Amino acid sequence: MKGIKYIISIFILFSLIVGVVACSGEKKTEEKSAEAKQQTFTCPMHPQVIKHEMGTCPICAMDLVPFEKNSDDKSIKLDAQRQLLANIKTIRIGDGENGDISNQSVLNGRLVIDPQQSNYISAKVAGRIEELFVRETGVVISKGQPLYKLYSEQLATLQQEYLMALAQQKQFAGDKLEQQLVSSAKQKLLLYGQTEAQLQKLNKTQQKNPYVTVFATQGGTVAELSITQGQYVAEGSPIMRLEGYGKLWVEVDVYPNEMQQIKQGQALKVVVDGWEDQAQTMKVDFINPSLQAGTQLTQIRGSIANPNGQWQAGLQVKVMLTSQAVSGEMNLPIDAVIRDGKGQHVWIKTGKDSFEPMSVSTGKANGNSINITSGIATGDEVVVTGAYLLYSEYVLKRGKHPLDKS
Repeated sequence: MKGIKYIISIFILFSLIVGVVACSGEKKTEEKSAEAKQQTFTCPMHPQVIKHEMGTCPICAMDLVPFEKNSDDKSIKLDAQRQLLANIKTIRIGDGENGDISNQSVLNGRLVIDPQQSNYISAKVAGRIEELFVRETGVVISKGQPLYKLYSEQLATLQQEYLMALAQQKQFAGDKLEQQLVSSAKQKLLLYGQTEAQLQKLNKTQQKNPYVTVFATQGGTVAELSITQGQYVAEGSPIMRLEGYGKLWVEVDVYPNEMQQIKQGQALKVVVDGWEDQAQTMKVDFINPSLQAGTQLTQIRGSIANPNGQWQAGLQVKVMLTSQAVSGEMNLPIDAVIRDGKGQHVWIKTGKDSFEPMSVSTGKANGNSINITSGIATGDEVVVTGAYLLYSEYVLKRGKHPLDKS
């Protein structure tokens, strides 16, 4: 009897232990599920603010928005009030509101330095920079202007050889060998930066001078200075780099579908931003045969004159590309298409408060409209105002580009 009671007691104790473990497991599962469902919120203007409940930003007092970085949903939601504040406007493809594309496309480009206008000045002879006449970058120098004065024992030795050759020539007048020695010694001095006037003075005074003043062989602007006064330099050491701005390159970004309209030697109209009244003509000198790394863009290049140096490298330009007019329903305002290194996309309204990015291919464009060749269909409601805000909102909430697959 006692044995039966003992067995029953053991069974009851085991049942209690199993029940406690099961409850604990269910509780942990519920906690994990709750943690997984917990929503985080962030501020559109200050993404460093992250909270686990709806509220306002402590910095700017804006309402927090859901933070959905790990979401695989391609769409993004914007309530009616935020759509109104963001001036989100749409048009439906096929409703007759889309106009024709004019016969002029606008390509974006920039001015860059023409490397053919650059010139490096290096030390022709080893020595010490005794005096530096140009001590800062940005200085404009002209051809023949003195740049620096160099002290060189090597130069003094070459001058002594030249004087000795001249003395020998006087003693053996008419000797061809002596004439060749004088000519050789003179040529060495000229190669080391001495001028004809300096050699004539040396011949007249018979006094060697270990100092040589180096003059600019061409004009330009000092873009880089590699030495300081008192510094020792070796033969061939870089002294300074000069840049000329009388002519500038124009580098233009072009999408592959636009390349069929461009040929080598073609003349294009160039307008520098801010100087719309001074249009220039550029001839296409180079067409890049490959796309830029990580983008869907290639480049063409030409050059324009830069009168009085009024334009600087880095200024943005617009290049006009003439093409045939395109009519049809797949024409959108230029701002409706987001164009970057990842490609081109528009935003489609898929619900009352829902918007989804859609990759598109484009054709001809001008300053106001662009033709869509694929990616959207008749009946799609496309965002034409506020597309960049939706793009920024998506990147903020998802932490990735709208065209990324994952």
